[in-house]
Amino acid sequence: MNFYSFFHHHIKTQPHPWIFLLSSLGLLLLLKSSISFLKWVYITFLRHPKDLKKCYGSWVLITGATDGIGKAFAYELAKKGLNLILVGRNSNKLKIVSREIHTICPNVKIKTIVLDFSNDLTAGICVIEEAIQAVDVGVLINNVGVSYSKATYFHEVDEEVWMNLVRVNVEGTTQVTKVVVPGMLKRKKGVIVNVGSGASIVVPSHPLFAIYAATKAYVDQLSRCMYVEYKGYGIDVQCQVPLYVATNMASKVAFIKKSSLFVPTPEAYAQAAIRRIGYEPRCTPYWTHSLQWYLASLLPENVLDAWRLSIGIGRMKLGTQE
Repeated sequence: MNFYSFFHHHIKTQPHPWIFLLSSLGLLLLLKSSISFLKWVYITFLRHPKDLKKCYGSWVLITGATDGIGKAFAYELAKKGLNLILVGRNSNKLKIVSREIHTICPNVKIKTIVLDFSNDLTAGICVIEEAIQAVDVGVLINNVGVSYSKATYFHEVDEEVWMNLVRVNVEGTTQVTKVVVPGMLKRKKGVIVNVGSGASIVVPSHPLFAIYAATKAYVDQLSRCMYVEYKGYGIDVQCQVPLYVATNMASKVAFIKKSSLFVPTPEAYAQAAIRRIGYEPRCTPYWTHSLQWYLASLLPENVLDAWRLSIGIGRMKLGTQE
């Protein structure tokens, strides 16, 4: 038997170690992917949501409660028997929402606080502080938030616009949280849900909405730090990361006119979001949003950057035309 025949025979009868190694790695990757998928299915669809009233307390405070996601949160949480403190800037809308909720949930107690987060917050925060003294606010939903009226390059954003954005998204969330946390510490239980944005987490950049994305990155990091700080005191802190939801803000900014598979209604989003309260420090509650996040993670960052920039420029041109 010559060398070639011996070598050929050896390869046929003895698998090469690299083939075994690659096969093993492939099997491990497949197993890991399968476990991740099953975990996602369990968390998204099968895991039992927490009894918020039993775990945290009977009152929930919701900012930005008269429209969109905040309003949907109010309805869904009222159906679960929680009493509501609704914070919004429009007194008429607050009355309407309260009346509608009382129609379907007559036993739910509702307090309303008129507060425009774009103005000085000193007086309004004092009103919130006074309103929560006699009740056990176990759930805080920091939902209030604003964005640009249209896609804009950083240097062209009016000072009044970006300062208002920082006041609402950063200062508003921070001030309300600082007022509510002491009561939770005293009772040794509570949960804080901060509504973030895919603009600061799912994609590496959100060009032409830079300051908005930066404020939502603040919300995300604040949430994570507080999660670590207060976990040992019985307080859960979570940043929920929605992508587009069919709200008035999405309609103005992204020209989204109606809901779809990847753009849920506020009601559908809130139902999914409530299922996730009190678990992970960061989550994307709606299932198609988490699917989009996964798909985005497979792409190189420079590809995502170019894609988001092209979308921003397209929206800027469309906004100028309108």
